[in-house]
Amino acid sequence: MSTDTSTPPLVGLIVPPASGKVPDDGWMLYPNRARFIARGLALPTISPIGYDAVIDSVAARAVELADAGATAISLMGTSLSFYRGADFNRQLISAIATATGLPSTTMSEAVVRALRTVGVRRVALATAYTDDVNARLIGFLQAEGFDIAAVKGLAITDVVGVGDVTPDTLTTLAQEVFAQAGTAQGVLISCGGLKTLGILETLEARLGVPVISSSPAGFWDAVQLAKIDPTADGFGQLFRRHRSDVSDRMASSLRSSNDVPQVS
Repeated sequence: MSTDTSTPPLVGLIVPPASGKVPDDGWMLYPNRARFIARGLALPTISPIGYDAVIDSVAARAVELADAGATAISLMGTSLSFYRGADFNRQLISAIATATGLPSTTMSEAVVRALRTVGVRRVALATAYTDDVNARLIGFLQAEGFDIAAVKGLAITDVVGVGDVTPDTLTTLAQEVFAQAGTAQGVLISCGGLKTLGILETLEARLGVPVISSSPAGFWDAVQLAKIDPTADGFGQLFRRHRSDVSDRMASSLRSSNDVPQVS
């Protein structure tokens, strides 16, 4: 993977908020290895109704990123990419790749790969979501081969307000759902709007298991498609590990699908 910092690759991000701001996790994780550019979807609410309102504009935002020089593209919304199930998530990746000709991924793809990388199959879920969205997350993960030990959500639907959840609240939420789970091998904190990067090491030390979170995992996953070293110090077990299947992923994401969803 590339370590040349003279001209870092440009990674394109499709983000839920209308502002189109690159999440801070990107420069915190990879300050010299990558550049990021984002386009916003103006997601109205963290809910199926909200997702339906913007899902058909995903491909158009992806094309904008490709035109701006991105070399890889990620849809950085977990629930936005899992809410219609595992098959739809795969179709969505194919649709973005077909529209742009670039290696593509989603945040749901990222958390699946991250959980597998750290060896977690039975997982406790700490989320920002309502019960309805939590149920869809459970179905998505079960279809991907995971066992769900417990789930606890914050019932947030405010796209911008989710970023105001405090580290203490997130730490307590993760600890509570892990205690409830009993036999979980790890914790997934799900929702890209939650600011979790700074608590991952502390949580792993307290719980003794890997902790995966949407936004950090999303960046870890996306930079690999741009052939960037995904490791980083101080952010938990995931960032001490490489993935070895980047070439296969790039080829897979660019492969045409016979059942591509309408996202243009």
